[in-house]
Amino acid sequence: MTISDDQERKALSKRQNEVKQKVLPTILKNRADYLRAAKGRRLSMPSLFVQAHRRKVGEVEGIRVGFTCSRKVGNAVTRNRAKRRLRELARQILPEQGRKGWDYVIIGRQHTTIEHPFENLISDFKKALQKLHS
Repeated sequence: MTISDDQERKALSKRQNEVKQKVLPTILKNRADYLRAAKGRRLSMPSLFVQAHRRKVGEVEGIRVGFTCSRKVGNAVTRNRAKRRLRELARQILPEQGRKGWDYVIIGRQHTTIEHPFENLISDFKKALQKLHS
């Protein structure tokens, strides 16, 4: 059984509309934004550390997120791998559970960010967001 071109186009259009409905987070790029988040709320979880800062009304709209891993996490290859996992985590969770007008910085932890199963990272991040927003 083959899918017609019309059915394929409809399915693609539906997927694109679902992506448009989610507010995808933008990346923090300025040091000042990271420092502002560091002064906000913070929460340590077994596999990651999360900092959150609610921006003032009138500042940039949407959800913004930054990622960092210190040299304690490991060499460059290890740090990049940890950041890739954190980026995927934010891509999956923040559009649904993040809040507009907030900046988040997700910090990788030594050993655990890479070694924990991805499902544990997801549950830790969801718990952290719930606690930060309460």
